[in-house]
Amino acid sequence: MYKPAGTSKSQIMNKRILLPLFIFLIGICAANAQFPVSIKQIIDPAKGGLTEKNAADGIREALIKSTGESVKIVSMVNGYFANPEIKIPFPQEAREVETKLRAIGLGSEVDNVVAAINRAAEDAAKSAEPVFVSAIKGMSITDAINIVKGSNNAATSYLQKTTSPELKTKFSPIIKTSLDKVDATRLWADVIKQYNQIPFVKKQNPDLVGYVTDKAIAGLFVVVAKEETKIRQNPAARTTELLKQVFGK
Repeated sequence: MYKPAGTSKSQIMNKRILLPLFIFLIGICAANAQFPVSIKQIIDPAKGGLTEKNAADGIREALIKSTGESVKIVSMVNGYFANPEIKIPFPQEAREVETKLRAIGLGSEVDNVVAAINRAAEDAAKSAEPVFVSAIKGMSITDAINIVKGSNNAATSYLQKTTSPELKTKFSPIIKTSLDKVDATRLWADVIKQYNQIPFVKKQNPDLVGYVTDKAIAGLFVVVAKEETKIRQNPAARTTELLKQVFGK
């Protein structure tokens, strides 16, 4: 293979690795992004281009930014409750409970439970950020390349795969404490007790902690996916020089 004078084998291999990466990086830029004049400028550090480390750091920075913003959004008051996409409803397996209680004039009690379980999710979401940061910092260059080559929610999918078990472990006790703190546990027990006193109904008592935990994590990833798309497609969302360099400018 022809090798220009003064070019080492490692430099050639670095360019082989980096060229596909940055072709994909260019491909995910917004339609109105300012594209670099030359691919060679991007992959040649000697001429002001990005190194492999720069590229990986840019992707990590984008993910830390998007997940941090997502946690901030869902953990504020009404972060879940006022967002119809992620609002946690009455448990599916207890919909008969909800229907019958509303039919006998206990709709306000049901509404109180729904509000309380969403407050618990908002409270627990604060613990997600360090879990995300740890997973992102541990990301390899191979992980980064796969994310760039993937769909608009490839990073979100990566985080779901790598953080969901730990998020569930962290969320569950916080959800339980939060349900107690916002009085959801008592409200839930009262609602179920009143339902179970209705003649001829099948007795119910779904696992509220498990249900709210799963829904809280699912809702968080809905918002993470939206924030990821912003950074990929909207130049204005790239608020640091490294993000601008990696994702389009």
